[in-house]
Amino acid sequence: MDTKAVVPAHVAVIMDGNGRWAFERGLPRLAGHKAGAEAVSRCLRAAINRGVKYLTLYAFSSENWSREPTEVADLTSLLRYYLRHKVAELHKEGVRIRFIGDLARFDVSLREELARAEVLTRDNTRITLLLALSYGGRGDIVQAAHRLAQAVASGDLKPDQITETLFADKLWTAGIPDPDVVVRTSGEFRLSNFLLWQSAYAELVFLDVFWPDFNEGHFATVLDTYARRERRFGARPKA
Repeated sequence: MDTKAVVPAHVAVIMDGNGRWAFERGLPRLAGHKAGAEAVSRCLRAAINRGVKYLTLYAFSSENWSREPTEVADLTSLLRYYLRHKVAELHKEGVRIRFIGDLARFDVSLREELARAEVLTRDNTRITLLLALSYGGRGDIVQAAHRLAQAVASGDLKPDQITETLFADKLWTAGIPDPDVVVRTSGEFRLSNFLLWQSAYAELVFLDVFWPDFNEGHFATVLDTYARRERRFGARPKA
């Protein structure tokens, strides 16, 4: 098999290990997050170079709100910095940016910056970069269920009209194909509430590397691993 010819359309990444990377170096956690932001650029470049069309990054989980207020403030400040200094560059590169999650939890000014980035890049087609912010897979499923329940209650929808396709259209990822492969760094082996519905048939790849050290070689390893998997979607193996 020519593994270079088998490229997933959608790669999703749980970017884990910023804090431990910083701790091992005697640095503050913010230094780890800044180094992690640089790894995002390397990952995006690798995805573009390999022809991946969708890249979803788990940037800030719904559970992250429970961290120390200073760390939450550092993370949101870092997000603001990159919105103001990197979006124009990504736009020139043909990157479409989309944000998924419970964005209402962010303050109004940050939500406005997120919206401006989406509007500016919405017609780009080289790659779609989805940043999961204030995101939780369970919360995603619950909000979709709420929307369908409201439609039923208002008489616009009958319960027996609800299908998997209709349900998926109510998720924050509506219009985006499910991930072909979900990657987690740092040596942990769990999904941590990330794209639970969408990852039903995704291949899972776990890397023993902290996110700030992630590079194009690691991305190549992910794609090579994916190419060697046989995706059956519940069917029997081919004879």
